[in-house]
Formats: sequence, C-alpha cells, structure tokens
Amino acid sequence: MDRFFSHSATSHGITVRVAVSFLPDRSRADSARWFWSYHIRIENNSESPVQLLTRHWVITDGRGGVHQVDGEGVVGEQPVILPGKAHDYVSGCPLDTPTGRMEGMYRMMRNDDELIAVEIPRFALVAPAVAD
Repeated sequence: MDRFFSHSATSHGITVRVAVSFLPDRSRADSARWFWSYHIRIENNSESPVQLLTRHWVITDGRGGVHQVDGEGVVGEQPVILPGKAHDYVSGCPLDTPTGRMEGMYRMMRNDDELIAVEIPRFALVAPAVAD
C-alpha cells in the first residue's frame, strides 16, 4: 500500500493516504498552467462508522501564494465509511507554477454524533521538468 500511496496520516483511527500524479496532457508551461491528479484513500481503522461531511484544503503555489478551499463532501459525495472499510476518490489541482503543495483536513461525524477533524497529509506537487 505504501508503495502506491506515498503520503499518509492517521487521526482518530482514520488513515488518509495520497498518491499524486502530474498530468502533462492537461498542463501547458507556455500558458503557466500545470495540472496534477491525486488519488485519496480514506481507511476507517476505528470501531465506529464515520461520515465525511466537509473538506478543507490549503493549496500553496511555488511562489508561496496560499489558496484555501472549503466544501461539502468529496467529489459530490458525503460517504459513510464502516469500520474496516475504505473510500477512494480521485480529483485534481491546477496551479500557475510548476511546483506547490497541498494539505488539509476532513470534518467527519461518528455514529454517536461526535465531530472529528481528520488530517490530510501534506504532499508536493512537482512537474517533472523541475524535479531534481
């Protein structure tokens, strides 16, 4: 699992794993547009079902500019994740610089109505042309 998902964080028994890919076919350096996709896997290793309610992203571009994104659910869903189960989704991020990073948190609710904050690990966005 760690081979595919190179970034992970665990909060309240919930593990968030991230795999990121640069998409050259959706990027245009001559137009200052770089695009990445990221695959998120949320694993519920706790003893309680959880429902993902909201997301909060902090996206930092290569110049240090910060953009925050808040919204309900992920890709139009507010999944319930049972103990021992996982939820996967894929989304994307454009930047006007060839490097950047993302990190954030999910707000989830346990079946006893307890709200918890679950960390999304920081991961780098690096276009291959600028990679070391």
